[in-house]
Amino acid sequence: MTAGGGAAVGGVSVSRRLEAWIPGIRVFRTYDRAWLPRDLIAGIVLVTLLVPQGMAYAELAGLPPITGLYTTVVCLVAYALVGPSPVLVLGPDSSLGPMIAATILPLAGGDQQQAIALAGVLALLVGAVTVGAGIARLGFVADLLSNPVRTGYLAGLAVVILVGQLPKLFGFSTDAEGLVAEVGAFLGNLDQTNYWALGIGLLSLGIILGLGRIAPRTPGILVAVVTSIVLSVVLDLAAHGVAVIGVLPQGFPVPAIPRADPGDLPLLFGAAIGISLVAIGDTISTSGGFATRRGYEVNGNQELAGIGSANLAAGLFSGFPVSTSGSRTAVADQSGAKTQLTGLVAASLVLLMLLVAPGLVQSMPQPVLAAVIIAASVRLFDVAELRRLYTVRRSEFVLAVVCALGVAFVGVLQGIVIAVVLSACYIFLRAWSPYSAVLGKPPEVPGYHDIRRYPDAVQVPGLVILRWSAPLFFANANQFRDRVRELVKTADTPPAWVLVAAEPITDIDTTAGAMLADLDLELNASGIHLAFAEFQSDVRDMIARYGLLDVIEEGHIYRSVSEAVDAYRGEVLGERP
Repeated sequence: MTAGGGAAVGGVSVSRRLEAWIPGIRVFRTYDRAWLPRDLIAGIVLVTLLVPQGMAYAELAGLPPITGLYTTVVCLVAYALVGPSPVLVLGPDSSLGPMIAATILPLAGGDQQQAIALAGVLALLVGAVTVGAGIARLGFVADLLSNPVRTGYLAGLAVVILVGQLPKLFGFSTDAEGLVAEVGAFLGNLDQTNYWALGIGLLSLGIILGLGRIAPRTPGILVAVVTSIVLSVVLDLAAHGVAVIGVLPQGFPVPAIPRADPGDLPLLFGAAIGISLVAIGDTISTSGGFATRRGYEVNGNQELAGIGSANLAAGLFSGFPVSTSGSRTAVADQSGAKTQLTGLVAASLVLLMLLVAPGLVQSMPQPVLAAVIIAASVRLFDVAELRRLYTVRRSEFVLAVVCALGVAFVGVLQGIVIAVVLSACYIFLRAWSPYSAVLGKPPEVPGYHDIRRYPDAVQVPGLVILRWSAPLFFANANQFRDRVRELVKTADTPPAWVLVAAEPITDIDTTAGAMLADLDLELNASGIHLAFAEFQSDVRDMIARYGLLDVIEEGHIYRSVSEAVDAYRGEVLGERP
């Protein structure tokens, strides 16, 4: 009996561990049949986006359109098993396409099969990076891209995508690299414009953008695709020189490990890091947003495992790296999706098309795919957010613009490096030169506040109160010292005390600790005491370990600014409480 009970407990433990790593098992084990109609409808609606966008974004990545459908199927299945969000939709993404193309096309040298293999290796590397990040609980790395930097990166990417798709929209092709060269090549070949192609492309773009504005719940892409196919057949656009998709290869690839030249692996791995950073940022932000809206919680590290699994699956089935799609997730959410079964329904329908009806979209004009991509690029360029940054914080607007220009003129892959470096520099700059304020007591306002915000605030004669709004560490220690020296030198009344309101100081490293000891001795030599108020307990413990209490009088460390001011009034001004 005991052994049987132990086996049962062990079985439950194994089951729970398995469900922790593969949440889809729990979802389908506890599935409520009442949800089925909603999941089925949402999956059917989702397919109307998945097919045209999958093919379009494959072309954006420099790959055959069919690979976008392979990628769509396997990533939806993988995420349904491993991903924790009931509504998140993964797939080929417009923000990753240019990064993939910039990585694999120079290495492939025009060989399409080699490009597919390289894209598969890249997907496997992205999968390994993101799964590894999930296991190591590194979901916070998405924070390396601040909102202004991310906004600027996507804006630059939008420009790159738009310029790259214009020749396809106009019905001709160019061979140029770099934004300036591509613009020149496009303008130089305008005499080759196929007006049939341009007409059907502009019509499709107008339908997608127009319906998105006046009827956002209407599947504009589906309307554009169906309209273009009907017109293509009726007007025989292929006879007028308009390129069409043609019959897709029937069937589905068997899993295989793609191969690449070992010498290409360092570049592929570097690109995988950048792609992973963008994909992680997309996934965490989108997942968190929909989780808040629907009132559930999502494990960020499990999300990384989910997107990593989707990329690993894509790499094994002639696919390429994927990310979360905010627009497709919104469609699934608006269509009433309840669980990950929505993704499985959509994947099954796409697979059915590939196996049974590969000629379903054979008459779709290629300019329609360009229109789908251009419409996506327009959404990437967040004018409202750039305007908001310009209004509320010019420095962050400049940061976004610099990042956008870097992506547009230096390169897409280099742009992600620029984005991360700019984010790191911005963080360092704010920590190196933080905001500091001299405090006084405004009339009829409790407490002590910034005299720049309260010009009528009263300062106690001979007492300078400084609030330093950042940790004290090696990079800003001298800034702090120089700020104190400046206040002592410019004070109206020679100060007897300098009181540091230390609540915002969350850390003091050894370099800053040594600076404080030297500064205290320097001020003492001038007859000035250095005092502190509102130290956090762990920071006070730090300065005790550094031995600073042997230099700074422990009696001059106070629980509050008010207590320190009262002590000053008593000790220096001789006032009685």
